[in-house]
Amino acid sequence: MPVFKSLIATGSDSFQKNRAAMLALVEELRALEDRAVALSSKRNATFAQRNQVPPHERIARLLDPGMPFLQLHSLANYLVDDPDPATSVPGASMICGVGFVRGVRCMIWADDSGIRAGAYTTSSLPVILSIQEIARRQKLPLIHLVECAGANLMGYIVEGWARGGAMFRNLAHLSADGVPTMVVLHGPSTAGGAYMPGMSDYVIGVKENGLAALAGAALVKAATGEEANDRDLGGSEMHASVSGLVEYLANDDAHGLAIARDLVGRLDWNARGEAPARRPYAPPLYDIDELAGVIPADHKTPYDVRELLTRLVDGSDFEEFKPRFGVSTVCVQASIMGHACALIGNNGPIDPNGAAKAAQFFQLCDQADLPIIFLNNTTGYMVGTEYEQAGMIKHGSKMIQAVSNVRVPKITLYIGASFGAGNYGMCGYAYDPDFLFAWPNASTGVMGGEQAARTMTQVAEVAAARARTQPDREKLRAQEESIIAHFSRQESAFYTSGRVLDHGVIDPRDTRRVLAFALETCRESRLRRLQPNSFGVARM
Repeated sequence: MPVFKSLIATGSDSFQKNRAAMLALVEELRALEDRAVALSSKRNATFAQRNQVPPHERIARLLDPGMPFLQLHSLANYLVDDPDPATSVPGASMICGVGFVRGVRCMIWADDSGIRAGAYTTSSLPVILSIQEIARRQKLPLIHLVECAGANLMGYIVEGWARGGAMFRNLAHLSADGVPTMVVLHGPSTAGGAYMPGMSDYVIGVKENGLAALAGAALVKAATGEEANDRDLGGSEMHASVSGLVEYLANDDAHGLAIARDLVGRLDWNARGEAPARRPYAPPLYDIDELAGVIPADHKTPYDVRELLTRLVDGSDFEEFKPRFGVSTVCVQASIMGHACALIGNNGPIDPNGAAKAAQFFQLCDQADLPIIFLNNTTGYMVGTEYEQAGMIKHGSKMIQAVSNVRVPKITLYIGASFGAGNYGMCGYAYDPDFLFAWPNASTGVMGGEQAARTMTQVAEVAAARARTQPDREKLRAQEESIIAHFSRQESAFYTSGRVLDHGVIDPRDTRRVLAFALETCRESRLRRLQPNSFGVARM
């Protein structure tokens, strides 16, 4: 089959302008991520005094050297608790992602106790529930490196407490499903947090620093009048010898992490699944680095999604499905680093033919067991008399019905616009994609700010006409400016990622590697055999 020939001139002014804009956004992304690391590192001297390993180093020591680590939710809580872009710290006081421990693909979750002693933020619970769901769906052993001051009682809201119980329910489900859960108790885990080790299958407690108690000494004194000692209440040594909560007692952080690595190795986890088959593959004919200049930073600037595909898939080789029907919706079959997959992208809004084509394509992918990658760049479904009469609702509903029910892995990328019901048909956040990442230029929402502003102006004009009055133009202009600012602030990828509406923002130039890692993770989970039990592992 003929290979798509790129029409992009990499030396053109438009390419260089796009590239400069995209790289500026990537630089902003890295600066935000570094903000959390820098703040955490300020407490390294305190960790050293306690003979502790800092949180980021804990992750590094746990993981296999040189193996990939896919960090998740690095922007969580950005602009949530602190709305000032200049000072807001992302990360939700956590470091989490998928990486390898003794050759086993695992979900890693470390409390970043260098930031407010690891205390939960508004976004911490959504992140925890997200990574627990990924671990369960992808059958990934979950390793939690615990040192957390728990919930902020000064900011207590009852909803947080009520919904927080899901963290422990999920640990019970993971255990019952046959997915191992493990805790390394580096520091305090009190109140509700005490159930993190309590609900985990394996607990490694670090001497002198590890602590798990329903109430610390101060709360015990306030509640009962008892003069108690924290170590007697919940120290790792006590739990290892008296309560039985701790299975393995470590001399220090480094020893605890070494025990965790050893335990994972002894599970012989990879014997329960086959390594995903990866066919030989050729790299794309065009450099993926060019994506920084191919894709306009402004989602209102159109481009051909095939220019992305030819820099993303193996050998720049893809087979297009119904290319002359529903032409603004592009459906292809290809492979990424040897993993067969299907991809759907947008060259504009989705019309009735495009929606019908997509629905059929999704069903065929389900039949062939082909993972689907959704490349979101659409302002939504077409509107107007012509499209309503052509069955836009009916065909759009078929597309949404299909994406809701396909059984194959779904991986979503927000690469430009993703507005309205188009987001739904293209497997947005509410449609449970296995992985969902955004590029830093992405914009998502019910509609664009300018469109929302014009809509409300037209509503006001119609109301004025009915009342036979003249609309206040100055007031309408002020209203439009306010609506545009309100919508635009919320559509940014950094803003939505801060609210845990994706699994992270990535550099477009990393897309091929990220997609290959996600495809391999999904395929590995499909080939893995679990040993479920009725109730999860009960502590004896």
